Amino acid sequence: MKARLLLAAAVLIGLAVAGAVVSLQSHAAAAKQRPNVIVIETDDQTSEEMRVMRNTLSLIGAQGTTFDNNFVTLSLCCPSRSTFLTGQYAHNHGVLTNSLPNGGYEKLDHSNTLAVWLQSSGYNTALVGKYLNGYGKKGKQTEIPPGWTEFHAGVSLSFFDWTLNDNGALVTYGSSAADYQTDVLTSKAVDVIQRRAPEAKPLFMWVTYHAPHSGAPKENDDPKGLGTVNVGTKYKDYFASEQLPNMPSFNEADVSHKPLGIRNRPVLTAERIAAIREAYQQQLESLLSIDDGVKSIVDALRASGELGNTLLVFTDDNGFFHGQHRVPSGKVLVYEPSIRVPLLMRGPGVPKNKHLGQMVANIDLAPTIVDLANAKAARVMDGKSLLPLFKNTSMQWGRDLLLERGPTGGERAGTAMGEIGNGDNGNQGKTAAPGDQQFVAIRTPRYKYVEYANGEKELYDLAKDPDELNNLEADSGHAVLRAELARRLASLTGCKGSACRVGPQISLARAKCKFHVSGADARWVSSVSSSRKGRDVTARISFSDGRVVLRAGSLPRSC
Repeated sequence: MKARLLLAAAVLIGLAVAGAVVSLQSHAAAAKQRPNVIVIETDDQTSEEMRVMRNTLSLIGAQGTTFDNNFVTLSLCCPSRSTFLTGQYAHNHGVLTNSLPNGGYEKLDHSNTLAVWLQSSGYNTALVGKYLNGYGKKGKQTEIPPGWTEFHAGVSLSFFDWTLNDNGALVTYGSSAADYQTDVLTSKAVDVIQRRAPEAKPLFMWVTYHAPHSGAPKENDDPKGLGTVNVGTKYKDYFASEQLPNMPSFNEADVSHKPLGIRNRPVLTAERIAAIREAYQQQLESLLSIDDGVKSIVDALRASGELGNTLLVFTDDNGFFHGQHRVPSGKVLVYEPSIRVPLLMRGPGVPKNKHLGQMVANIDLAPTIVDLANAKAARVMDGKSLLPLFKNTSMQWGRDLLLERGPTGGERAGTAMGEIGNGDNGNQGKTAAPGDQQFVAIRTPRYKYVEYANGEKELYDLAKDPDELNNLEADSGHAVLRAELARRLASLTGCKGSACRVGPQISLARAKCKFHVSGADARWVSSVSSSRKGRDVTARISFSDGRVVLRAGSLPRSC
């Protein structure tokens, strides 16, 4: 009897252990079913420069979706990267500039970021490359912020003779071709994929290249007075004969209608233009090394069997000027070259070889990743998930975007930073000039309206004037539109969460068997078309400012 009891107990224990193993295996399989997410980010790249990145265009763009109207809401490195980590406008996450007291690494709450949320939900997380401006100060160079399973961050951001915090250990690289920062970061990213792919947990990795941003060491062929990126040996002088793109706003002749910071800028001389061209050529050359990196990352995912289960995102933290509006280099200003950046995605559920024209922004990336990963954000995010667009590519959002610029004071205020070197440890990056002002602005699909701290304003009809040459702010014919945009800007300034995503105040009002448009924004409706299925009606409502929304209603049985 005792023997039989012992045998029965052993069987039960064995079954329990087997059940536990099966349960753990099932849990691991379920965890792995969630997609990996790899975000590849450049620094200071324009949408125009994407043309030279053939690997990226073919391996991500052609195999996925390209967003043709993607923007950053504050065009500066640290605020933009903080927006990626939080899904919030800068006025909500608090990082308004690149350094204290209004910004920088120490200003962000690192205990509550995308990395923390994903790690808490079961992801391995890895950072490879540049983190936030101000990271790596003396005495804190091995610091690893919360949320990162692996952390391989540049402490010094030179392209040669630089130091990496390699998961808590400082590693210094030299000046040989093999030490080129971009290539080292690619190798690190590939290594993370190869090591983590066999694990049950999905992977989130943020690969943040420093190029095409300017950086040390200075080279003999660098143009006088402009900071430039360092180019690796493989692609040095590859674009030596490349001309600047044809830009109607280049070296703008008449800036009398522009704000003070532009009016104070001199006409670009032939020598200055030659320097801008040289800097532009070097930026293009540096992007080829990143393009090779994209291919290596895709190849590593394919070899590991994880490519089909990975969302790949390629984007940039802010745009850049190459002489438009007389601005020789830099960002932070409100104009399109500064705020319009690339965004390409490939992965599960992402339509292939598709271009979408909806207006999206960097505030939307964290919500998209959280949605895809089935994670939970511990912040109220201001952006919205892009996943619904992949299911319905014709979906219209009707959302305005807020554009911001932080305080213009700082240790280098009043200095044209891009003209004396890197400058990104300062509050405003490279574009600050005498008379520059803090601003808030609203961008709709058609219009951009700007209010500066000194009271100056700008208004552009981007459908008719995409290069922003004709400021309509003083045009009496646009007074009503200007007042409406000012009202909407006021509602966005300081917004939080759902208040940042409000579309037009419009509805379908039913009168017997017909619908008509009503609401506060009805006067801005330019056209209405509708489709009917039984008693259900869907109206497509177009507005004069370029927004399009859909509204649905049902008719009574008698109709």
